[in-house]
This record gives sequence, C-alpha cells and structure tokens, in this order.
Amino acid sequence: MTPASGLLIVDKPQTWTSHDVVARIRKLAGTKRVGHAGTLDPMATGVLVVGVEKATRLLGHLALTEKEYTGTVRLGQTTDTDDADGAVLTVVPAKSVTEDDVARAIDALTGEIEQVPPGVSAIKVAGQRAYRLARAGETPELAARRVTVREFAILAVRRSADVVDVDIRVVCSSGTYIRALARDLGAALGVGGHLTALRRVRVGPYLAGQARTLEQLAGRLELIPLADAAAAAFPRRDLTPEEARLIGHGGRLAPAGTGADPVAAFGPDGSLVALLTEEDGRARSLAVFAPDPQAGN
Repeated sequence: MTPASGLLIVDKPQTWTSHDVVARIRKLAGTKRVGHAGTLDPMATGVLVVGVEKATRLLGHLALTEKEYTGTVRLGQTTDTDDADGAVLTVVPAKSVTEDDVARAIDALTGEIEQVPPGVSAIKVAGQRAYRLARAGETPELAARRVTVREFAILAVRRSADVVDVDIRVVCSSGTYIRALARDLGAALGVGGHLTALRRVRVGPYLAGQARTLEQLAGRLELIPLADAAAAAFPRRDLTPEEARLIGHGGRLAPAGTGADPVAAFGPDGSLVALLTEEDGRARSLAVFAPDPQAGN
C-alpha cells in the first residue's frame, strides 16, 4: 500500500534537530520520502513543516514564505554560536543599557538589511559547511545576505545582575537568522548579545496552534491533504479538463496574469495538478502532482 501524501505541522521539541524529526516521521509514516521546509536549530522549538511522499515537492516553494518567531536575547554576553548552546566568549556589563537604547538599535535592524549569517551555520564555504569549518578551529568568512525583517518588537525587558534579557517578536523573510539579529543587537549596543530562547510560531499560513507534538503524531498521524496544503499556501488557479491534461503531460498554458510566484493549479475534480509559474508569456509547471486528474472519466 502506497503511503499517503500530505503535510504535517510539527511542534519541534527542544534539543532535537530538524533531521531527527524527519527520521521520526519516516518511521511513523512508513516511508523514506519525507522532508522538511526551513531548518530549526536544536535549541529552538515550534513550527516545522514536514512533507510526506508527493508533498515533499511543495517544500522548496514553502521555504520562501514569511516566518514569525518569539525569543529572548541576552545582552552582556557573546557566545561562539550566537546562542545559548555555545561557549561564552565575552562578558560586558549591560546594566547601563536602557530600553530606549534597545529600541533604537532594533529600529536599525528592521526593514531590508544586510545580514552576515552566524559562523556556525549550514551555509557552504568553498564546498564545506560553515559549522564544520568552525568546529575544526577555522573562522569561515561568510558574505552578507539581504534579508527582510518586517517586524522586530520588544515584548519585555528583564534585568539580572550585569545582563539584560529582552523578549522579542520577529516577523521576517526566509533565510533570516534570529541568532544573527541577537548578535548584531548586542554589537550595536556595545555589550554583545546572544539568543537564549527561540520559538517559531508561524511559517507562512501555518501557525503554532496547528502544530502537533511527536507524541501526538505517534498516536494519530493525520496529514494535511495535498490539495488543502497547497490551497492554504499559494494563490489558486482552476483548470479546465484540457488545461489539466496539458499540464499533467508537460505542456504550457496561456498566462493568467499571476506572475512568477508559485500558483496552485487545481483540476475540475478539486485535485492538485501542479504548481505553476509564468514566464515568457506562458504558464509552466514547477512541480506536477497529478498527470491527468480527468483520466478515465
């Protein structure tokens, strides 16, 4: 029996890697064809979107969506990983930092910014992962990337001895490192900083309230069907039977004015046929899910 296709919104537990979650879902779903969109560090918890079977083809496009986080930045200490999993490198008393100081520094880190990813990250440098180079004692040089921080808000400020803990909420584009925001916030204030807690509360349309723990999924593995997942994440285009047949066999369609962003194309029976993009005056498939939803009718 072929395993079902669909998405799972998993509440990733702390200390687990995203790969650990995928390995667990493979066992629960009875298939090796499982992947995830948007890695979460082991320290982080929250929304991890996992695709099973055909839904793995959605993941590369879901990874481009906006994400939302809550977390805590500790001002007054830096670490070698920019989060609490690393070793403390510097300690500078932060008790003179005011909330207004923090707000001004946050304002400078909001909008379209150039961000240098953490040295301990999965980004490749000369063919090797940066974290592998860092663990070997090297200091990888990573190029700045343009990211968008749409919202960077202070939720609370707490003081303890020489450190200041700032609870934050961030809404940002995919590819934004919250660890790097913590690092850069501390650097801008002259006291250093690192991330001590992080929870992803949203990935595109998928919210933490929808997420299920691994224990819950072990009791009942209920997938979001392909058509429902695509309808929630992408604009919709409804196809005629002939259009569905053409796309299912690699053909192209007349444009519908939707542009280059992915659009979910549905057959007359409501099934997901493909993800489409428009270029050079034609609509073409990015991924095909149903070769011909009208076959046999």
